This record gives sequence, structure tokens and C-alpha cells, in this order.
Amino acid sequence: MLKICMYKIKIEEIEIEVTRKKVKNLQLTVKSPDGNVKITAPMFVNETQVRQFAESKIEWIRKHKKKYQNYVNREEIHYEAGEVHYFMGKPYILDVINHNKLPKIKINENRIELYIKPGSNKTEREKAIWDWYRDQFKEIIPSYIFKWEKVMGVSFNEFGIKLMKTRWGTCNIKAKRIWLNLELVHRPVHCLEFIVVHELAHLLERNHNARFKSIMDNYLPNWRISKAELDKIHLK
Repeated sequence: MLKICMYKIKIEEIEIEVTRKKVKNLQLTVKSPDGNVKITAPMFVNETQVRQFAESKIEWIRKHKKKYQNYVNREEIHYEAGEVHYFMGKPYILDVINHNKLPKIKINENRIELYIKPGSNKTEREKAIWDWYRDQFKEIIPSYIFKWEKVMGVSFNEFGIKLMKTRWGTCNIKAKRIWLNLELVHRPVHCLEFIVVHELAHLLERNHNARFKSIMDNYLPNWRISKAELDKIHLK
């Protein structure tokens, strides 16, 4: 039976969850969206070694915790003034401005300005923002798809956008149709580009086998960095 031991340690001001299990190397992750720090340690590594490992990575940990500290679950967002909202990987402060006409949104430097009727509720503000996200995403995506379609020598018939709970993208190979998760609108551009290349690569290789990885390596050598970033995010 696999033995697993879990406990917590504290390095300076940072609490770290340690899991001991049957692995070969020490592994460190900072989980999004909450920035929780976790270390997976081999059973043979002692407590001192775990702490020394954490201490050696403390600046890296702080950097990544800061990166995720403003990410919050959608269920925790109230779409109220002062909240931090992410658009294409960049943080923006939300301003809610009374507006008696149809809702509209503007980006002004580091702020997203939501113009909406006085007394609007969360559902109305959320809909206005996500409708805007969808419209913006529809304008952003084509340039990346057309770019990589030409580079990779493939062709697709259409693309679509929808919220997905388990995938960042899908490809219907027979119909040559690509679907992209609207949640990507929050992530950096390199993550969107990775998913586009990943789905187009399926037009060359259906399965996630060695040939598929070779295709990804050929066209997007740093794709594993983007994949690791998205793998840390729990879709809702």
C-alpha cells in the first residue's frame, strides 16, 4: 500500500503543505487561484532537507504567490468597484459607473470601466462583463489561428468560443472545427497561443503521442511552460 504523509511547515511568513510519498525528487508548486504552496517530498528526504529546499526557493515562491494573489474564483467575484479582474493576463481595477443607456465597457490604462444603469445587480454586471469578454476574444483569436494555420500548413473550417469545465480547447478533426475556452480571456497571450497551436496540431496528429509532442516541439518549443501554467488552474 502506498504510504502518504501530509503536514505543514512555515518558512518565514509562508505556510507550506508538505506531502511525503513515493516520488524520486522534491517537487514545488504554487497553486492557483489561491497561491497555496505545496511541496511533494520523497519518503527518504529528512525534515531539514525539506526546509532547506523551501528556503532556497523562497523568492520564487513569493514571486508566484504575488502572481496569483489577485486571482479569485468566479463564485467569489461580485463585479463591484475596486475588484481586480484579469484580461489577457493583465490585472485591471474594476470601476462601476452609473449609465442610463445600454451597458458598455472601456479599458482606461489599468482600469476596466463598466458603464451600467444605477442599482444594477451582480447578475447584470457579470453578464455585461462576460459579453464584453466574448466580443473581445472573438477579435483577438483569428490573428493567432490564421498565423499558425499558415505556419503549420493546416486548414480549419471554423472556430467557436464557449465556457468549458474540463478543457481549455477542443478540436473536431473531421469537421475541422476548433473550440476555445472563454476562460482563456483571463490568461496571458502565450497561453492562448499554446492552445491554438495544440488544437491545430491535432489536424496533423489525432493522439497525444510522441509524434504529437514532436510537432509541438517543432512549432512551439516552449509549449510546456504554457501547459504547466494552465495545468495549475482549476477550471470551474
